[in-house]
Amino acid sequence: MIFDENKMLADIRAHLGDYRYNHSLNVAASAKALAEKYGGDADICYAAGLLHDVLKEQPRDEALEFFAQNGIALTRLEMNAQKLWHAMAGAVYIKKNYPELPDEIADAVRYHTTGKADMTLTGKILFTADFISADRDYPGVDDMRRRAEDSLESAMKEGLRFTVFELSEKCVPIHPDTVDAYNFILLNERK
Repeated sequence: MIFDENKMLADIRAHLGDYRYNHSLNVAASAKALAEKYGGDADICYAAGLLHDVLKEQPRDEALEFFAQNGIALTRLEMNAQKLWHAMAGAVYIKKNYPELPDEIADAVRYHTTGKADMTLTGKILFTADFISADRDYPGVDDMRRRAEDSLESAMKEGLRFTVFELSEKCVPIHPDTVDAYNFILLNERK
């Protein structure tokens, strides 16, 4: 392995409660399995899975302070979408606390909630693993798991469609990265 797994486990254990810690372990396992299936680096994807939610439970005030200290400027949409903060903060946290890790891990963590156009293989794997991990139980999860077995792009498209639909149903703004990711997949299908 290219990293110290025990350090990562201790780190996420210190930052996360039981539910989110177990979720991170499940996402890491799913990411590793998807990497093995689709030709990704299993160690890198596993590490991304472990660390993807490292700052998910950070209190609002601490998150805002973290952004200020690290020069992270939130757009108006991001300021009003606290569910996205952990991905942005997590990417910076990983770069600062795990400089030995390849940048693709921080990039995958940064976009695991919104997606983005032309994602890396590691990014696609983490995005999908977060949707299909063993602890997930939502309407449509079995379909997502089947899609992930058939095609990473099919799972990505369904995950993005699900996100766009859910947010639009709630009349919540949709991050432009999510729209870009969805459109990118659709347009590439039509080539």
